[in-house]
Amino acid sequence: GEEIKPFTPEKAKEIVMSLQQPAVFCNMVGDWPALDWDVKHLSAMLDGKMIQFRIGLKTEDLVPQFETSCRYVKATLEEFLAWSSGQPSCLSGPFSCFEHSKYWAYADYKYIARIFEDKEEVFQDVRWSDFGFPGRSGKESTLWIGSEGANTPCHLDSYGCNLVLQIQGRKRWHLFPPGDTNFLYPTRIPYEESSIFSKVNIANPDLKCFPEFRNATAYVVTLSPGQVLLVPRHWWHYVESIDSITVSINSWIELDADHEARVEEAITRMLVCALKSAENTSDGDPWLNPTEVEATSHEINLQYLNQAVSAYFKCQKANASEQAHPSSSGAEQVMRAPCKRRKRQVSCEPEDCQLLNHEFSSSTFKAEKLQKIPFGPHLIQVFPQSQDRSSAGTGAVASDDRDLHENEGGHFGKLHCTRKQLVMSNDCRTAANQMDSDSSPNALQAALSTNDLLDCLVNPHVIRLVAQLLLERTRV
Repeated sequence: GEEIKPFTPEKAKEIVMSLQQPAVFCNMVGDWPALDWDVKHLSAMLDGKMIQFRIGLKTEDLVPQFETSCRYVKATLEEFLAWSSGQPSCLSGPFSCFEHSKYWAYADYKYIARIFEDKEEVFQDVRWSDFGFPGRSGKESTLWIGSEGANTPCHLDSYGCNLVLQIQGRKRWHLFPPGDTNFLYPTRIPYEESSIFSKVNIANPDLKCFPEFRNATAYVVTLSPGQVLLVPRHWWHYVESIDSITVSINSWIELDADHEARVEEAITRMLVCALKSAENTSDGDPWLNPTEVEATSHEINLQYLNQAVSAYFKCQKANASEQAHPSSSGAEQVMRAPCKRRKRQVSCEPEDCQLLNHEFSSSTFKAEKLQKIPFGPHLIQVFPQSQDRSSAGTGAVASDDRDLHENEGGHFGKLHCTRKQLVMSNDCRTAANQMDSDSSPNALQAALSTNDLLDCLVNPHVIRLVAQLLLERTRV
């Protein structure tokens, strides 16, 4: 018979759309064929198809390993399996330059719709309809395959909320609420639409350079196979693989608030491209993330901004019309998109706009709403850590390896061998030394960089204000 799940699709969707803190769903995916997608199974499905892996060092460096400072190789999953198990055959393969004990590999952000474009039947192995999103399958999902130590630098996603299914191995998630944004030292360099990075290496924070990080509150959870993590909108997250091989699948659930976020991203893109493109390119600053195809022109960026503003008002109008004339068809409330970065795809049909407003603000969250959430063995609350980090120094903070059910909280990356390691803001320590030795205006100008200016200009709080002013001007 059909497996009885702890939550109906309607109840699961209500939780996803209302919960403003991370939580883990259990016993919701036991009948999903995707649970069989371990690396061996995926290797057989791909049948020798080459995919790109990001290579990083297992290092204790104070600087995050951004994608701009990583190596990249193309290999089959069979070759990845051989390398991760230390087989001698890897001495001549694509991973031959990377000693397994010193490096990690990550086939991250692989669109299932692309890598299995000739096997569409596998899309139905992923059933997000169980969470209240009918029709959403693997086609609207992304696959992540990594070795031990593989990690994603701390960042927040500009669009949507996130559902993550763990399939093989375990991953540890370090999450921070939106209210901690200033403590995470946000930056848009490297630039990637929809991702705001943190300058802090969460695994090994430099508290001398980033002292406000002491005030951040980490929510840490170890995700095991069969569990689904909800990452609410605008929650920061640093993710690391803690087992020899990990496989996970995620899907970003787009929200009504994303329309304003796209206006903010269009403004950010225009400013970053304008200032960084004007710089001398010989300085070797890899400011554009590998996920971005090119530094688009001012004209294209302006067109993108106008399209985003137009889509915002179109959606506002559609929402107003829907409230005045409620639909009897119960139109699906999810924007169907295969990836979170729908660059310049800003058109908004009325049925796409009938979404719940998912604005999250920790300062306005009501305690009584949290009490109505059915936490228990099937929905596990992720608690904040309580350990005092004020005396943690610059060493790595130990993580809690206990089972998820025992985790009651506690405070609580990418290298290119032929390129100078990327240090944000041209190394704050060097800049500080320059200013200490010579406090003249000329010395101050020499210490500041374009990246320093951008960190202020495109700070999320500043961009949000600019977007609101721009929308108000357009509305008039």
